[in-house]
Amino acid sequence: MLFRQLFDKESSTYSYLIADSKSQSAILVDPVLEQVDRDLQVLQELGLTLKYCLETHIHADHITGTDRLRSLTGCLGILPENAAATCADLYIGDGNILELGNVQLQAIATPGHTDSHMAYLVNGTHLLTGDALFIRGCGRTDFQNGNPGSLYDAVTQKLFTLPEATLVYPGHDYQGWTVSTIGEEKRWNPRFAGRSRSQFIEFMNNLDLPKPKKMLEAVPANQQCGKV
Repeated sequence: MLFRQLFDKESSTYSYLIADSKSQSAILVDPVLEQVDRDLQVLQELGLTLKYCLETHIHADHITGTDRLRSLTGCLGILPENAAATCADLYIGDGNILELGNVQLQAIATPGHTDSHMAYLVNGTHLLTGDALFIRGCGRTDFQNGNPGSLYDAVTQKLFTLPEATLVYPGHDYQGWTVSTIGEEKRWNPRFAGRSRSQFIEFMNNLDLPKPKKMLEAVPANQQCGKV
């Protein structure tokens, strides 16, 4: 398996390029519109054919590159089921497995940041957590039908029950972190460690964060798979 973590500085977004080394077929998770040229260059340099663009959720802080990549490469766009969008070629549900040669991505429903959020477990070892779980943090729950109780349940009952050595690759990072493990986050993530469900809900309901600056532009565009 080929695995690459790619970063967009403006939105602090991680995209993930995953490929089957034998067939050279690739999946790009959470592509960013402004980074499409970079992504195409990486695909060309590594001799990969892009088969799928896969989203963890409808993003509010950046516009996805799925529509442009789809038009340039012929790849298919995949969204979580129940996402507020009709633009996808395929939809993926909880427990569904996306296969690409020797690569398997298992979808894990992790609602709370949004109501249709998915995490993806790659070959049982690499967990793409999107905005459900960050390194020493988590995504906000105050818009797009977010729900702090649902997020607490998803993280503690689904993600934290995976093997502790499972690698955690988040959808964003604002501190320079790149990778963690389930074991580390269970012990050291201040949003969850030692915090009850009711305490987590109270904490998240009082964050009082400003809305993402691109939200009004990004959400409608992402409901069209990034068509602008």
